Amino acid sequence: MSKIAGLLVVVVLAVLVGGGVFLATFDIPPPSTKVEKVIPDARLPR
Repeated sequence: MSKIAGLLVVVVLAVLVGGGVFLATFDIPPPSTKVEKVIPDARLPR
C-alpha cells in the first residue's frame, strides 16, 4: 500500500509541475473580436 501511495504522490506532483510549466510557457492568443458597449450618460459622474 505504501508503494501505491508514494507513486500516487509522485504522479500528482508531476501533473502539478507539468501544468505549471505549461501555463508559464503557453502563449495565449488575445481575443480578436471587437467589443463595443454603449454607456448611458446617466451612469457617468459629472
